[in-house]
Amino acid sequence: MKLIRWGVALALALSMAACQKSSPGNVDAKRLEAAATNGEWLSYGKDYNEQRFSPLDKVNASNIKDLGLAWYAEFDTDRGQEATPLMVDGVLYTTTAWSKVFAFDAKTGKQLWKYDPGVQGAKGFDACCDVVNRGVAIWKGKVFVGTLDGRLVALDAKTGTVAWTQQTTDNSKPYTITGAPRVVKDKVLIGNGGAEYGVRGYISAYDTATGKLIWRFYTTPNPTGAADGAASDKVMAEKGNATWSDGEWKQTGGGGTAWDSMAYDPQLDIMYFGIGNGTPWNHMKRSGGKGDNLFLSSILALKPDTGEYVWHYQTTPGESWDYTATQHIMLADLNIGGQPRKVLMQAPKNGFFYVIDRATGQLISAKPYTNITWATGVDQKTGRPIENPAARYQTSMVMQVPGPLGAHNWQPMAFNPKTGLVYIPLNVTPFAYADDKGGTYKAGAWNVGVDFVINSLPTDAAQLTALTSLIKGQLLAWDPVNQKAVWTVNHPYFWNAGVLATAGGLVFQGAAEGQFSAYDAANGKALWTYKTGNGVIAAPMSYELDGEQYVAVMVGVGGGGQISAPASMPTRPRLPGRLMVFKVGGKATAPDFQTTTQPAIDLTSVTSTGDVQHGFELFHKNCQVCHGPNASGAWLPDLKKSPMVMTADNWKGVVIDGASASRGMASFARFLSPKDAEDIRAYVLTEARKAAAAPAVAAPTPAG
Repeated sequence: MKLIRWGVALALALSMAACQKSSPGNVDAKRLEAAATNGEWLSYGKDYNEQRFSPLDKVNASNIKDLGLAWYAEFDTDRGQEATPLMVDGVLYTTTAWSKVFAFDAKTGKQLWKYDPGVQGAKGFDACCDVVNRGVAIWKGKVFVGTLDGRLVALDAKTGTVAWTQQTTDNSKPYTITGAPRVVKDKVLIGNGGAEYGVRGYISAYDTATGKLIWRFYTTPNPTGAADGAASDKVMAEKGNATWSDGEWKQTGGGGTAWDSMAYDPQLDIMYFGIGNGTPWNHMKRSGGKGDNLFLSSILALKPDTGEYVWHYQTTPGESWDYTATQHIMLADLNIGGQPRKVLMQAPKNGFFYVIDRATGQLISAKPYTNITWATGVDQKTGRPIENPAARYQTSMVMQVPGPLGAHNWQPMAFNPKTGLVYIPLNVTPFAYADDKGGTYKAGAWNVGVDFVINSLPTDAAQLTALTSLIKGQLLAWDPVNQKAVWTVNHPYFWNAGVLATAGGLVFQGAAEGQFSAYDAANGKALWTYKTGNGVIAAPMSYELDGEQYVAVMVGVGGGGQISAPASMPTRPRLPGRLMVFKVGGKATAPDFQTTTQPAIDLTSVTSTGDVQHGFELFHKNCQVCHGPNASGAWLPDLKKSPMVMTADNWKGVVIDGASASRGMASFARFLSPKDAEDIRAYVLTEARKAAAAPAVAAPTPAG
């Protein structure tokens, strides 16, 4: 009788184990912790540590020359592709622009399902830096995605059907979500974006099974002075509120959006979040030039069960330059000064590389990882930057490095514990900061308090060449223990891609000019390059199936750099995004992208009654961030070549009446009058005529 009971129990256990194994996306904490040492890629940065290091070594320096395309998929979106795919149980999950989710057979590339959340095109207006999405989270049979319009959606991992959805933001305000969620202890964690427009940032935790809100932590004080009934109330009363003085933040909400980086230490049971810039950027306008303005530009440590505050480290007190701390956070164990230390590492926009004790928030070290002009160092005792007084730009304009795109932006870095090096995608982008003295708060528009007009491009060809020569991109190998550079690879364009490190001694990175490369992790020597046809900005990942190692990357240029600084980027038409997956011996081929040449427009008899000088000012205050300084944009519609510039009626139809809202160009009637719109058209016509008369300029030769 006892044997029968044992037999039944064994059969039941085996049945349950088989059911668990066959259930797609059955990821839990134990499995996520193990992901650091196996061939799966279970979270945005691979595992809780977010090191983006694959322990796979079947692709290495000896056979990298034989790496070929295994399969590819082409998408129906031609905007920036920033996602890192996940690979779970033989299924590869990824997202594209407009928050769409796809599942593929990771070996063959067969599409298993697709989910389109149906984000309205007009929502693109609220996205400062393109309609991008960086990926999904997976937990116990569900796939979680944040959508551009602020929803958090749970999908069945096998079918893609919706399990639940929650609106995480106030739809009457210009919030967005572009970052990948994370899941810890049956809670899915998500932040939001929109600081440039005027919102109040926060982090939310939802129950993975039901979608119920569990806790919320606000990253700036309540402008009314009241408590929120949130996890942040206690620390705001004790530490945060007193660091803010009267200013525009009481209208805007202050910013501080948590739009990207997260990491988790299961032993300490601490969750780490990167917090963004203030609204407006200009500290004098935002808070009267007073106070540190917690928790802007901070690394914030919270308890995942309750959202309880543990510690914070503010990288840029009283930030005034869009120096966010939302850049990639990674956890590692390093030997520093002969002692093992549990550290957190970050290379935020401000140009300093930080090594911080992740249990206490104590600064271990901070050094510039690139040339910077706003500060000379970080005080080791206080942890505060030693600022250049002129950097505050209150009395005069200052040309500064880095600019608001940062020395390092959202593109993930990677850490190889074998070499001990962090590999950073680096930007060199100067910017002229000056107080926007006549600027006033405009609800729903960009509110940065900085004069964008002075960042128009020089009209003199020699000056333009000199300016663009200062702008570049680099792949930097950084020793975090000794805080020094080990090697550098230069790129012709600054807006380069995220990074993957592998145990095969390789570093993989794409490039905006349209290629995907592998470098020797020890010395930076280029070992392999594949022409992708479209630019790459996303970070690659690697996985193993049936004894073979694969390397996957999303292809599709876009994002903040491509939009806001097109004069320093490759000129090419918008092309469909692709997922490209490689393996040793891969023989697949992807067809060339089909491109069409935009017909030239004849401006001979085209006139405008608008005021060109007023249009110049209005353009750079309202249009520059998407269409580039001096209407130089060639990635979002190049206005100089657009047929809508031909007539005043067509121009007004788009700019004022919102005829192209479904394609992401919302009406500007809230901010511009019909006469203002015509003034901008008059200015664009002058730039169009200059462009038609200018000689063609050859693009830089791609590296490698």
